[in-house]
Amino acid sequence: MADVFFDGQLVGTVSKPKEFVAGIKNARRNGTLNSQLNVRFDDAKNTINIMLCEDRVRRPLIIVENGVPLLRQEHIDKLTLGELKWSDLVEKHIIEYLDTAEEENTLIAMTAKDITKNHTHLEIDPSTILGISAVLVPYCNFSPSSRLLRGQKTQKQGTSFYALNYPVRTDTNIDTLHHPQKPIVNTFMQDIAGQEKAAGQNVVVAVMNYEGYNIECAIIINRQSMERCFGRSTHYRPYITERRRYYGGQVDNISVPDKDVQGYTTEEDYGLLSEDGIVYREAELNGGEVLVGRTSPPRFLSKLGTFSTAANIRKDTSIRVRHSEKGLAGDILLTENKEGNLLIKVKMRDPRNIEVGDKFSSRSGQKGVVGLIVDGKDMPFSESGVVPDIIFSPNGLIKRMTLNYLFELLGGKVGALDGRFIDGSPFASEDLESLQKSIKSLGYRDDGTETLYDGRTGRKYKTRIFIGNTYYLRLYHQVRDKIQGRARGPVQLLTRQPTQGKAKEGGTRFGEMEKETLVGHGTSLLLKERFDSDK
Repeated sequence: MADVFFDGQLVGTVSKPKEFVAGIKNARRNGTLNSQLNVRFDDAKNTINIMLCEDRVRRPLIIVENGVPLLRQEHIDKLTLGELKWSDLVEKHIIEYLDTAEEENTLIAMTAKDITKNHTHLEIDPSTILGISAVLVPYCNFSPSSRLLRGQKTQKQGTSFYALNYPVRTDTNIDTLHHPQKPIVNTFMQDIAGQEKAAGQNVVVAVMNYEGYNIECAIIINRQSMERCFGRSTHYRPYITERRRYYGGQVDNISVPDKDVQGYTTEEDYGLLSEDGIVYREAELNGGEVLVGRTSPPRFLSKLGTFSTAANIRKDTSIRVRHSEKGLAGDILLTENKEGNLLIKVKMRDPRNIEVGDKFSSRSGQKGVVGLIVDGKDMPFSESGVVPDIIFSPNGLIKRMTLNYLFELLGGKVGALDGRFIDGSPFASEDLESLQKSIKSLGYRDDGTETLYDGRTGRKYKTRIFIGNTYYLRLYHQVRDKIQGRARGPVQLLTRQPTQGKAKEGGTRFGEMEKETLVGHGTSLLLKERFDSDK
């Protein structure tokens, strides 16, 4: 006897579980039962689970009966002519939706050639085993699953035009790429998702070592490529404040604070404010400078205290640029919130070029930081005068086993030389033999290697270097947002130690484990300086 559960609740038992499950599936396909229903027989636990609840992930599959798929060529022709719709295939029970539980009792063929009499279903397309962002990775069926997961995640972190109306939006902490390009090596999902969602640029990559600066997964970037706007982006951050109202009829004042206000700093901090107390547009601001001048009344006054002199002393609560940031004041929005208070938004923008330590990644999951920025005259060059934009270490390929990175390099090279886009769709891409024939007909070696010369000495490298075109994304992980350090700054009142946290102008903690490293090196004077600095 097998227990039967409906949406997790025990409803009865059956003596012939396999026949019972087969009858439910036939009734579903005949239209007697709801098409949303799924059933699974767990042989190990001898239980039958019938699911009709919400929040189940279900995907479509072609039904196979007696080794023959129910979807035939005549159905495909009618779909092409518009005589059939997807919903018609579902209603005719040619295609059915299965959840993860029912999939455990099925044998799914990847292609029609793989079907045997034991198969129960057929994939509509082999790429349906992947998600939307994973299909965007070219030649992803040649990549390990762990690296494919990282590759599809990095595409979500790329700087790009996340929305076409970004100039009028005030989203928090946004980076936009100045010149996004359509990738040369593409997949069919890019056309479906939209070419305007591309988040990177096509670059020439040489796979070689360069003085150890691209060890492990770091990359080396050509300075002249940066000057031609490779990887240039703009960082946006809105600063938001409001004019609050308090009990007793007191309100905040939006104006340039007077010098007798409590908390007033140097006069230079308020130098960019207009007469209305708000910074003027296109003003260049550094950390600590005031964007919106605001003074607030004193808090916690008693009824008698409102008539004292302390009630006339206001406090400076101006909105200032974060200490680690700088930029230009952009659009300024004045409106009201739901409580009727004046709401002020100042949109700061910071144009950024590439720095050492910024993070880049290809769609294959080959991510790494910039290890060195080299002048174009010192970069290696080919016999035809091509200078790579990026130098990538071959050590990153051995450990990560991303063959699709090499395929994309070769396909991008063919596409750039032949003036066409390369289809890198999973399981249906342009094969390697076709790419090798194309590049050989263009006068290059079919293995993608070329003879390169050292830009510093002019000497030829002893071995041929693999060079090609690929698509790189500049990620929003940038040094300017993460670097932290200080010489002098605020300290805690109790311990006289530096404050903690980047937002509080704090330093990085030099703890017990860091102390042991100095003890091991015998640096007694440095130890004394570190641990006596708060006296």
